Amino acid sequence: MAKGKSFTMTSNADWLNRSLKAVWHPCTQMKWHDDGALPLVPVARGQGAWLYDFDGRRYLDAIGSWWVNLFGHANPRISAAIRDQLDRLEHVILAGFTHAPVVELSERLSALTGGTLGHCFYASDGSSAVEIALKMSAHYWRNHGQPDKHRFVCLTGSYHGETLGTLGVSDVELYKEAYGPLMRHAITVQSPDIRQAKPWESAADFTHRAAAELEAVLKLQHEQISALIVEPLVQGAGGMAMYDPEYLQRARALCDQYRVHLIADEIMVGFGRTGTLFAHEQASIRPDFLCLSKGLTSGYLPLSVALTTDAVYAAFYDDAVTRGFLHSHSFTGNPLACRAALATLDIFVEDHILDRNRTFAEQFTELLAPLANHPCVRHFRQRGMIWALDIDTDRPDFRLRFYREALAREIFLRPLGTTVYFMPPYILDNDEAALLAEQAVAALNAALA
Repeated sequence: MAKGKSFTMTSNADWLNRSLKAVWHPCTQMKWHDDGALPLVPVARGQGAWLYDFDGRRYLDAIGSWWVNLFGHANPRISAAIRDQLDRLEHVILAGFTHAPVVELSERLSALTGGTLGHCFYASDGSSAVEIALKMSAHYWRNHGQPDKHRFVCLTGSYHGETLGTLGVSDVELYKEAYGPLMRHAITVQSPDIRQAKPWESAADFTHRAAAELEAVLKLQHEQISALIVEPLVQGAGGMAMYDPEYLQRARALCDQYRVHLIADEIMVGFGRTGTLFAHEQASIRPDFLCLSKGLTSGYLPLSVALTTDAVYAAFYDDAVTRGFLHSHSFTGNPLACRAALATLDIFVEDHILDRNRTFAEQFTELLAPLANHPCVRHFRQRGMIWALDIDTDRPDFRLRFYREALAREIFLRPLGTTVYFMPPYILDNDEAALLAEQAVAALNAALA
């Protein structure tokens, strides 16, 4: 085995060449990196809201490094918590063993749901947390003598991960075309995404129509349906589709009426992204399963969790192993990741983050007014710390052009097709916010030129 090369190299070119030869990057056509259509950015370090390459250029991380970074890169408090844990325990199997960080984190997460969701099952990534909720829901009904309840319902435009199980409850055409034959497809119902309303429909009317379609499906097929899965309030990869909390209220009531579980996939929208700690709180409901990841550790380490109720837990509590939940991950409840999560929760409390975010959101929305009023912008929208807008263009290369133009102006924005969105860390100062808003308009104009 060859000895690893030094990490002290200082040239972008050196790291680019090595990465292109050895690393297969996610969700990427690698040829675009080779021919320069999609710039590959070697990152030497991060500090606060900024990423720095090996040639000294900097980039404002306006999407939180794929929606995970809440409190900036190299956050001293989170780093200190992980360093402290390193000298205590780096990892231990969680089957038959336990440790302090995972117990404390579970207790604190449960308390944040008012104790309604009192049982935590851990994994390493968002897709795995969703898989856990899907399997746990179907197994619950099996243990209750209803094995036919094993189908799922999802919304049009939904995204819940990229394992086969989670792709099956997603509605992203690109993935369905590539991997459709491998999937077990869910029943898809109308998303309450207000952009899809008819010209004569009000937001309330469209919300009611989407809920009525859900009711019709549940009424007809509830004996085969295990759970409805939703991204509360904002559907991320589907184009940052935003909808009214009333839909969640209706969905909760319908799931109760037809004895179907409600799974809230808050991988993206949890931990303050929509203005409240959890998005479903804005509908004054609780789901049967709550899936969390991404911001759970503020992007420091891989960790995810599925929280559920006493009733679900009780369905697996038995002498027979076949009635137990048959699922495991090697790094379940990793102590280092749990300490990062605990430090993240501490910052929320100590720095009054939700209050700060409300003030920042108002100010940043005002700064984005020139972008919102741009002649090529449609459907400017905002919920909490998420801003999105659709670009009216027929340029097939818009996404790549905008990405390149933004990087040239020291900002890291990665459009979803023709949807430009902002999900910055919660630490931007006034100057950084103004720079981001100003350069986003400049990047848009250059991309459309």
